[in-house]
Amino acid sequence: MILFPAIDLKNGQCVRLEQGDMARATVFNLDPAAQARSFQEQGFTYLHVVDLDGAFAGKPINAQAVEAMLKTVTMPVQLGGGIRDMATLEAWLDKGITRVIIGTAAVRDPAFVKEAAKKYPGRVAVGLDARDGKVAVEGWAETSTVTALDIARRFEDAGVAAIIFTDIARDGLLKGLNLDATIALADAISIPVIASGGLASIDDVKAMLAPRAQRLEGAISGRALYDGRIDPAEALALIKAAKAG
Repeated sequence: MILFPAIDLKNGQCVRLEQGDMARATVFNLDPAAQARSFQEQGFTYLHVVDLDGAFAGKPINAQAVEAMLKTVTMPVQLGGGIRDMATLEAWLDKGITRVIIGTAAVRDPAFVKEAAKKYPGRVAVGLDARDGKVAVEGWAETSTVTALDIARRFEDAGVAAIIFTDIARDGLLKGLNLDATIALADAISIPVIASGGLASIDDVKAMLAPRAQRLEGAISGRALYDGRIDPAEALALIKAAKAG
């Protein structure tokens, strides 16, 4: 199980939103690269980054901050937000992003995702952000009419590396992961699934290590790491012990 620390970028700063609402942003660090370095020093092995402004604009907006992080850390970085065409995707891979996350375009342009996943196997993930079971797009500003499972099934056998499933209702609110919905999705498809939205405490980490969650690739943690609800050393030690066991 991988615990991905999250860096969400807005106006070049490291922020956390509540339920994806740009008006409800808390700034946690003015220097995203320093935050990324801190996560690496704490022992995390894979960084999750979202260009929030890019998700709304449909193109990269916080590229400078992302590039500064890539120069600062050696751990792999997965990036989402505003990646809607092959040129943008390839530019990020060339700059050193390990895995790109496609969200809105996975709903609007599934052929693009399939083409990208085929061309770059293991380096394309799909971000499915659900509100009441239906997938939201355009930085969560719009809700589509399709379910996360409907979209995930489109990419079976397409070479997609992972599905990142976020429950918008819980995101940034520290209410705990929606593990039931996430595990149900993972059980219905063959693509690895990463849980996102609401991870609140060490109990959530323990729940991710329970037998029923074994199919999940990992979970993303944001606010709980920033405000000290989760001790990185304790969480990473639990995960290491589970792997050894």
